[in-house]
Amino acid sequence: MTHVAGGAFGLVAILAFILAAVAALLTIGSGQGFASLVADPVILPALRFTLLQAGLSTLLSLLFGIPVALALARQRQFPGRIWLIRLMAVPMGLPVLIGALGLIGIWGRTGLVSTLLFGIGADEPLSIYGLSGILLAHVFFNMPLAARLLLAGLERVPAEYWMLSAELGMGRSATFRFVEWPVIARLLPGVAGLVFMLCATSFTLVLVLGGGPAATTLEVAIYQALRFDFDPARAVSLAVLQIGVTGALLAVISLLPAADEAIAGSERPVRRFDAGSGLVRLQDGLLILAAALFLGLPLMSILVSGLRADLFDLLIEPSFLSAAVTSLSIAGSAALLSTGLALLLVRAIIALRVRGSGLAFRLLSGSLSAAGSLVLLVPAIVLATGWFLILRPLGEISRFAPAIVIAINALMALPFVLRILTPAVEDHRRISGRLVASLGISGFVKLWRIDLPVLARPLAMAVSFAMALSLGDMGAVALFGAEDVTTLPWLIYSRLGSYRTNDADGLALILGVICLALTMLGTAGAKRSREAVAHV
Repeated sequence: MTHVAGGAFGLVAILAFILAAVAALLTIGSGQGFASLVADPVILPALRFTLLQAGLSTLLSLLFGIPVALALARQRQFPGRIWLIRLMAVPMGLPVLIGALGLIGIWGRTGLVSTLLFGIGADEPLSIYGLSGILLAHVFFNMPLAARLLLAGLERVPAEYWMLSAELGMGRSATFRFVEWPVIARLLPGVAGLVFMLCATSFTLVLVLGGGPAATTLEVAIYQALRFDFDPARAVSLAVLQIGVTGALLAVISLLPAADEAIAGSERPVRRFDAGSGLVRLQDGLLILAAALFLGLPLMSILVSGLRADLFDLLIEPSFLSAAVTSLSIAGSAALLSTGLALLLVRAIIALRVRGSGLAFRLLSGSLSAAGSLVLLVPAIVLATGWFLILRPLGEISRFAPAIVIAINALMALPFVLRILTPAVEDHRRISGRLVASLGISGFVKLWRIDLPVLARPLAMAVSFAMALSLGDMGAVALFGAEDVTTLPWLIYSRLGSYRTNDADGLALILGVICLALTMLGTAGAKRSREAVAHV
């Protein structure tokens, strides 16, 4: 019963924090009708641009992601294939602001591509700002995600399918039509929905690359309404509209097939008979190389530009030290809070499943399971707006900023932390639960002797991932940020705004190294974790 009570407490805390922000928005915006939304010169253009850029970004990410996934699935012996697949995971864990700087270094006015174009006689450099820059950045971050999800499905196709297609003499088009496309078509709606959701709720990329009022999404318009125009009524209308958009998107996504559904494959090694001809290998090789350059060059630009900066001076700079302490403090607190909430929810769900299948148990279990996804309905900038309005009458908002930013970052990381911890806790409970109960082990002894040795690695992964996610966040900090609450991403953005790009590049490299170190720390100890599982 203790686990259920803990889960109920976590659920109440999450609901109270989110509903307080939503209630503040609805209370202040209750007097505004549909006519005021239509008449506002900012709201409808922001909504149109949000949906336009998200739709185009999704389309481009899939158009490029599908051929890359097909090429990687065919060429299983391609030199460096595993490294490209790992490279495709980097943008998903990279702070968005750092990725934007890397893209500017390659595609900006003084970047590599513009330099090459000038070399062949072009008159004008490329412009990475506006819709084109936002689309480019979203493809950089989401094409690898789409390709990896599609590749995972294609790799689970049974080996017998490829053998049968070869025996039947299927050509490349027939193989695609009868073997590959059914798998892709089953995965495509879920992948498209996920990418569209990520692009529609994008904040930092649009803030950095938007380029003006004509390229403003709902979330950026909320930030501008409060920080620059100080128009709470408009911010509330935009926030409520953003909740409606995300709610509709989540409803649609819930009806789509899951992104990881695919044919259950056999254990036989897969051999692709359609990948052996020289022309196919050349085409696939060029496509894989192009994908590697598209992803790798911005990352290389970050490294090269960062090393050109005076890193030592940046490291001892008081503003950096202050921002680093603030970022690590917020990220560490948010990670611990998110992991603690996740453990409360997971343990309660498992306890309810063990106790029975009554209606009350099912309702509470369903509510606990939905708590992790509930935060996806209300984006960080919307939560920040609600709490900004709640705290504004109490005085200087910057006093409350650290606590609010920690809470928002913890909630934003919660769905990912739950995805890491839920299978680990369930497997541990299934393996050791009956033995532990029969021996009467409980309390601190069970935690220290039984749980921690097995769950140490997934807990470390959850904490490190949540910290990396929080370190790269700029949504809540952008609204609450002040001189007393400056994080590393906000410091980088401030240096960009003052045209100190050399310092921004150096700071971006330092932040990227910190996030990479956290990722490596979280994946360390795999061998010890397996030994602990075997011991139990």
